Amino acid sequence: MHHITTPDNTRLYFKDWGAGRPVILIHGWPLSADSWDDQALAIAEAGHRVIAYDRRGFGRSSQPWSGYDYNTLSDDLAEVIRQTGATDATLIGFSMGGGEVARYMSRHNGQSVIKAALVSSVLPFRLQTADNPGGTEQGAFDQTAQALRDDRARFFTGFFEKFFGVSATAWPVSDELLQWARGVAMQASLRATLECLKSFSSTDFRGDLPAFTMPTLLIHGTADQTVPIDASARAALPGLAHGALIEYEGAPHGLFATDKARLTRDLLAFLAD
Repeated sequence: MHHITTPDNTRLYFKDWGAGRPVILIHGWPLSADSWDDQALAIAEAGHRVIAYDRRGFGRSSQPWSGYDYNTLSDDLAEVIRQTGATDATLIGFSMGGGEVARYMSRHNGQSVIKAALVSSVLPFRLQTADNPGGTEQGAFDQTAQALRDDRARFFTGFFEKFFGVSATAWPVSDELLQWARGVAMQASLRATLECLKSFSSTDFRGDLPAFTMPTLLIHGTADQTVPIDASARAALPGLAHGALIEYEGAPHGLFATDKARLTRDLLAFLAD
């Protein structure tokens, strides 16, 4: 298996498919790089080099006790870029992965990056505060943390139904895919799962937005119950100098599965532009 080792001796697993201008895919919480496989295959077949890695604590990467803040996570991304020799890369971050993209832009000056895409992203700020009234109350995140501590496997059952927009009248993904998602989520350490929840719920990325000086595409579902569009993509767009937003009407959070064909087409068009 491919791994890179960070300065704090954390081993990060990554896939390296295809050849051409690199595209780096950063997965969401609480999954792994495998969640990108449909898009990764299509992008590689279209003539790009695709690098998709498991965040520390998740998938096949090491599970250290610390390092789940966005500064360290963006440093991990910097190591992936440096050690794989990726230049003139496009970064694509899903959900929590949008935070790594944003912090990399500001902390590492967007080095070696020419484009960015944010899919169902947590930007610009998830937490409700006096100057961010559209965010989510801290109590909701506290309840999630407690549910994870009480019965993580049970929590993920309800979580992924909302994640993929499953309801009494809609079933956009198979039972098998729901089972797969729960299994991947359980591969992560409990510590990483809780600490990353804390990071993506409390990190304010509004100050990072001016660092996006390159073309930036946002894609978000209007029925996203996990990261509501009004408090995320629509709020982030005005802060991006060269941003564009594509809204998927009626779509939930997990677009890589529920709307995979359309997402793949939109990402390929962005890469080709």
